[in-house]
Amino acid sequence: MYLYSVTININKTSEQEWLDFMQDKHIADVLNSGYFTKASMRKALQNNDENITTYNIEYLTESAAKYNEYTQKAAPALQKDVTEKFAGKFTAQRAVYQIVFEL
Repeated sequence: MYLYSVTININKTSEQEWLDFMQDKHIADVLNSGYFTKASMRKALQNNDENITTYNIEYLTESAAKYNEYTQKAAPALQKDVTEKFAGKFTAQRAVYQIVFEL
């Protein structure tokens, strides 16, 4: 199994609108792309910048091949939707991990 992790720093002035968009549309769109089986979101409790809130979204996929296909076929349009709607209001860091074990 593989975990695709997206960490977002969102301006507090846009936080609620962004959070609603993510919960109501974007995460469902990513899951409906067919490349991921599960998603979860968490909010950081501490942040060094009082004007920013940090969130992390994780998507679970069965293989590196599925993740790679997602990045080529679905990710550009999905990321474009978020970037256009919230341009200049957030930063994103993305990483993919192979799950070694779970308890």
